[in-house]
Amino acid sequence: FLFRLFPLREHGMNLRARPLTCQEIQAFKKSKEVMQRFIRAYQLMLRFYGIILVNEETGELKRAENWAERFQNLNRFGHNNLRITRILKCLGEMGYEHYQVHLVKFFLTETLVKETLPNVKRSALDYFLFTIRSKRKRRELVHYAWQHFKPQGSFVWGPQDKLLKYR
Repeated sequence: FLFRLFPLREHGMNLRARPLTCQEIQAFKKSKEVMQRFIRAYQLMLRFYGIILVNEETGELKRAENWAERFQNLNRFGHNNLRITRILKCLGEMGYEHYQVHLVKFFLTETLVKETLPNVKRSALDYFLFTIRSKRKRRELVHYAWQHFKPQGSFVWGPQDKLLKYR
């Protein structure tokens, strides 16, 4: 189900799912209907995780009303982290890099600042962060994570000397 909603150019857990080709991705991007369906699928998955897409233009997100219940599910079942990584990669493939940035920052905020998703923190840092295609945006998010990571001296996702001088 998810593998058809968020296809990638790489093999996933479903060995029967065929990876996308670059030509298929370009054809998807040219189809207004396909892209609208893609955004609806993204919104569906966000709602499942307790998140709402506030602005389709920017990709801005916020907690849904049922966030506490849905976050319990995210904390309890680690397989969701694989799905989120897949969704993030697919957002990048489909030209929604700005959506990637908002989703990763959302998870960094919930894990490091608000501390509502402790069991997602490692995936957010090890995997979600590094799906970001833009080097500049990725650096910004690594710096954001470093600023909120406790203890800061144990942060291993970027060199301390460069993080101290960032911006």
